[in-house]
Amino acid sequence: MPVSNREDNGDPSGRKSSRLLVLASAFGPLILLGGILFLFLQRGTGLNLAAPAPIENLEFERIVLRPGEIQAHVVNTGPEPVTVAQVQVGFLTRAAWEFNVSPDPTIARLGRAVVHIPYPWTPGEPYELVLITANSLIFRHEIEVAAETPELDWSLMGRFALLGLYVGVIPVFLGIGWLPFLRALPKHWFRFLLSLTAGLLVFLGVDALEEALENAAEVPGPYQGVGLILIGVTLSLGGLFAVSGWLMRRGPAGETGTATGSGLILAYAIAFSIGVHNLGEGLAIGGAYALGAVPTGTLLVLGFTVHNLTEGVAVVAPVSQSRFSRWHLLWLGLLAGGPTIAGTLIGANSFTAFLAVLFLSVGAGAVFQVVIEITRQLMRESGAASLVTGLNLAGFAAGLAIMYLTGLFVII
Repeated sequence: MPVSNREDNGDPSGRKSSRLLVLASAFGPLILLGGILFLFLQRGTGLNLAAPAPIENLEFERIVLRPGEIQAHVVNTGPEPVTVAQVQVGFLTRAAWEFNVSPDPTIARLGRAVVHIPYPWTPGEPYELVLITANSLIFRHEIEVAAETPELDWSLMGRFALLGLYVGVIPVFLGIGWLPFLRALPKHWFRFLLSLTAGLLVFLGVDALEEALENAAEVPGPYQGVGLILIGVTLSLGGLFAVSGWLMRRGPAGETGTATGSGLILAYAIAFSIGVHNLGEGLAIGGAYALGAVPTGTLLVLGFTVHNLTEGVAVVAPVSQSRFSRWHLLWLGLLAGGPTIAGTLIGANSFTAFLAVLFLSVGAGAVFQVVIEITRQLMRESGAASLVTGLNLAGFAAGLAIMYLTGLFVII
């Protein structure tokens, strides 16, 4: 009988040898890699080469303006510690100025610090801020229009929450209010509505990716803004597929496999994807608003209201031919529009390009997952052969056109 059969039939020494081989295969490469890295750190390469100039890099994350003070939030994205030795402030001409750095003037790699500069800045004026390191390297940041950064108190938080309510929650619920009209449409128009929803969401997803790429340019280099987009899109796309699959197997309220159950799951998926996107939008709005870069007039509120009105239609389109509890409309509207409030509050208090990229990319991935689910539902409704019909194409094109045209009303 072959040796392998004897081992399989109860040879303890064979099983033990096999387990040792598996363990050695699992941990051996890691142990050897650790040894190589240890030797490299202890002995170096033996080339004894030195950089001709110090390699340092400071990036400005946020500027906070208080009466009589400028605070520069910086991060060291270079390979070596950086020491802030001098600060200059001005515009046409600059002058050295007093400063202090917390927690310490020497900033470790990927460390953060706040540079406090007691400077009598004037609202509405432009300024250039220059940090000079101990190695005489210069890092600049321009303040285009100086405006006091608001300190968040309950009153101001309430006003930012109200802005999020105007921009995100109210438009979504207004769109949901079209549900009775959508129910009155002939049943064959249901596929048109799903196609229109897909068009709305594709436009929304591409817009989110564009904004994420714009913000990725502001993300400190080591944090890899484009890589962060890839992670956000991939995780949200795969995560939503897993969740929606589990919900379809479980079924809401015991309605597994029914049209109502699948329609509600799709509606909640759409509301979630729009909500994450609106969280990223609210983050950008709150940050810009805190810096005085976003108009506060009625045109801003009107523009976002018109633009986001269609999101409510997208949320209820999958259930326009189903019967369900009216409470679902409340939760759907809050899920889609409510995150805008959280976004404006976070953005006003601690806006960073990193957070904007993360939320926008997660929102984009969620949107594209929903588009795939809508395509699947259309295939179930009319079959793969009739997926690309004149009515479906018209709905998809109408969705793109609606998002484009309503976007013209947004004043930023």
